[in-house]
Amino acid sequence: MRSRDSLLRLNRFRVEDCRRQVADMDLMIQDLMRKHDDLDNHVKFEENRTGVSDVNNVNYSMAAKSVRGRRDNILKTVGELRDQHESMIEKLKEAEGDLRKVEMLVEKETPTVKTPVSAMAATSSSHVLAR
Repeated sequence: MRSRDSLLRLNRFRVEDCRRQVADMDLMIQDLMRKHDDLDNHVKFEENRTGVSDVNNVNYSMAAKSVRGRRDNILKTVGELRDQHESMIEKLKEAEGDLRKVEMLVEKETPTVKTPVSAMAATSSSHVLAR
């Protein structure tokens, strides 16, 4: 029985760990998207300030070019995080399924204990039938 309890605790830990990682990834993606939006606004501001929006133009702002590169890198990172997020959600589903299996196994192996009320009801009904 002790090994079943340990297995149950281990599976519960795995599920909680996966849930935590999914939540952390959600927060990271949201944070990176806020940074992306800030950088995008900065690029637009620089382009409006200089009046040049063509990246290939010689007069294009170096600050805007630098910020544009950072913004594009953030988008790439967000894409990779979303892929990892999807795989972590699949891992979470598997861990939850494993937990359900272990819980059902533990329930089957746990002996059911009759409560005194149900035991008394069973004995009184047998006495009634015996008469």
